[in-house]
Amino acid sequence: MSNQLLKNKTGIVFGALDEQSIAWKVAERAVEEGARITLSNAPVALRFGKINELASKLQSEIIPADATSMEDLTTVFTRSKEILGGPVDFVLHSIGMSLNVRKGKHYTDLNHEWMLKTMDISALSFHKMMQVALKTDGIAEWGSVLGLTYIAAQRVFPDYNEMADAKALLESIGRSFGYHLGTLKKIRVNTISQSPTWTTAGSGVKGFREFFDYAQKMSPLGNATAEDCANYCVTLFSDLTRMVTMQNLFHDGGFSSMGISPLFFAEEAPSEK
Repeated sequence: MSNQLLKNKTGIVFGALDEQSIAWKVAERAVEEGARITLSNAPVALRFGKINELASKLQSEIIPADATSMEDLTTVFTRSKEILGGPVDFVLHSIGMSLNVRKGKHYTDLNHEWMLKTMDISALSFHKMMQVALKTDGIAEWGSVLGLTYIAAQRVFPDYNEMADAKALLESIGRSFGYHLGTLKKIRVNTISQSPTWTTAGSGVKGFREFFDYAQKMSPLGNATAEDCANYCVTLFSDLTRMVTMQNLFHDGGFSSMGISPLFFAEEAPSEK
């Protein structure tokens, strides 16, 4: 159901890969709510993902970009302004990658050159994106910028590896840049700490099934789906949340507030006689 919360608004969605990805769902919901958008992802993702199908469905243009490249990001914002008729109203950063995780390197034995690449792709790209947006006047006043994160930025999930460090940096960048964009152009910047979600990228993390099942049992409402996250993003892109900024917003069914839940032990508890 559409409430046209984003009627007459425009945006850029970074990171849509396939039907499982949160960015894909966000793009669909944003357009359903009345927005016009452009899509961007790395050239390799364009070859192996299904983003062309999404672009066709949403009648949106794809602007390929390496999110670590200031030149590529400048192209994304300048082209989006041309295509959409001016500065955009919202931007989603849904980007993350770790070679150490892909190669199965333990946190105590990381390849630090790879780790630097992880930080660049997964966190510094958020800073670069907003820096370019500011210099190109790429986001309109009272616009909204969102980055996707995970609770491993605050709590230890050993198998999440260096991505936890990257997410902590991402959240810090969101707060710091949020101050500057807020004072300069009334642009709000927030991060969404999402439940474990079955995406192509997320399910590649070692032990992801355990992350998912544990959070499902511990969360009073269960895990938030990618569709749920897309709905939340729409509200944060809309004018209904104009005064929300510099926040790390947990969207996790209550998991982040839990200490212990009897439901977690219910399946293993011996039955009473």
